[in-house]
Amino acid sequence: MVRIVRTWLAGSLVLSAGLGLVPGCLGFASDLPALAQSGLDEATRVQVYERVKPAVVAIETQAGVGSGSLIDPDGLILTNAHVVGDDRVVRVRLADGRAFSGEVVAYGQNRLDLAAVKLRGNPTSLPTVAIAPPNSVRVGQTAFAIGNPFGLQGTFTMGIVSRLDSDRNLIQTDAAINPGNSGGPLLNSNGQLIGVNTSIFTTTESGGSVGIGFAIPTDLVQSFLGDVRSGRATTTVPIARTRRQPIAIALNGSSLQGRLDDSSNVLPDGSYYNPYRFEGQAGQTVTIDMVSNEMDSFLVLMAPDHEDVFIQDDDSGGGYNPRISLALPYTATYLIFANAVAKGETGRYQIRATARGAAPAQLEGALLRHQGRLGPGDPVLDDGTYFQQFSFRGQRGETVHLILQSPDFDTYLVLIDDQGEVLGENDNANPHTTDSEIVVTLPRNGQYTAVVNAYNQAMPGRFVLTVD
Repeated sequence: MVRIVRTWLAGSLVLSAGLGLVPGCLGFASDLPALAQSGLDEATRVQVYERVKPAVVAIETQAGVGSGSLIDPDGLILTNAHVVGDDRVVRVRLADGRAFSGEVVAYGQNRLDLAAVKLRGNPTSLPTVAIAPPNSVRVGQTAFAIGNPFGLQGTFTMGIVSRLDSDRNLIQTDAAINPGNSGGPLLNSNGQLIGVNTSIFTTTESGGSVGIGFAIPTDLVQSFLGDVRSGRATTTVPIARTRRQPIAIALNGSSLQGRLDDSSNVLPDGSYYNPYRFEGQAGQTVTIDMVSNEMDSFLVLMAPDHEDVFIQDDDSGGGYNPRISLALPYTATYLIFANAVAKGETGRYQIRATARGAAPAQLEGALLRHQGRLGPGDPVLDDGTYFQQFSFRGQRGETVHLILQSPDFDTYLVLIDDQGEVLGENDNANPHTTDSEIVVTLPRNGQYTAVVNAYNQAMPGRFVLTVD
């Protein structure tokens, strides 16, 4: 059984955005715009890293290592409250190798996961991270993270802004972030801080990334820093909360009783949630209902191994009750978060998950078979078309056959190896179909990526990808 935990900060994804394509290889760059990250100019990436790295610090506490950003040249550091914990003095290592003691001088209020640290010793003229204007972030823009994952200081990763969660005021990103990145900056292409990396979802005990990370946006950051500089910020250590592990919920079983209170998990926005999990099969239609007479309840459904499955609902079940219903695109472990809309809101509830429909049979001997939907919520190429990526392992000399079928849109299929080389691409398998097909002999042992794309912006919809 896969154990799923929500942890403070991580990041890596099998369906990673950005493939590092070789321009012009097999005509891919000229016929189809470069994928989201590969089109970014290398000089921009280098410039962002060299500009910001000196201002990103490692924060060492009794519990471990996190990250932070120098905000003022006299040594004021922005980080997460959960990074410093209940330590009042921490050790700070700068990118240039110097080490200082740092005093924790403020914490975010109402469970806002921010803290401020002031370096001792009165340093001056330190490098700083510039902060982007509030509300300047857009879904699809490139995002960079610099931090200290697993204690490796100065690590640089990139991705995109995957989603803006207006209900919880969080930025969702697929930039690879891992334990130790907590408190570090999420950056735009100008090297400005657009958020403070704070948490991730993961399916592993060690807290490795599945490409769904969250950052606190600049409107909350600026408000917090304003309170710090004016002396209004609290200096009271936040109360730590014990994390609950997901409870198995049976499809078509009886309703489970639950309660949101001080013993529940806490999201960065201060709202309580209890996690549940179930094993879903591709093709099943699953409906989750949460009912409460004591609070305004909220539901979140996600598949941690598949970034595109992240669905939330407030009142679709009637009144203040949420309901989520969808045809499952993957055979996977799914997470349900029974949540409340408001910070600190408590109350009893019932939750139930029902399923109908059988999953399609897996093709015998297939390396990969996926039935899904392409459309809003997926990454977008420069030409405005959606795409998804799927990986499989292949052997040198093995001949593979890829077929992309859709009843709804004109398909485009690309195969890429782990070196970023395009091995094949296809629009129409023959003049009488809009399905795509590639047959290729693999050049080496390793991981290969199939890119599912629409030929134009019109009519996104269902598809089936088979690799055998």
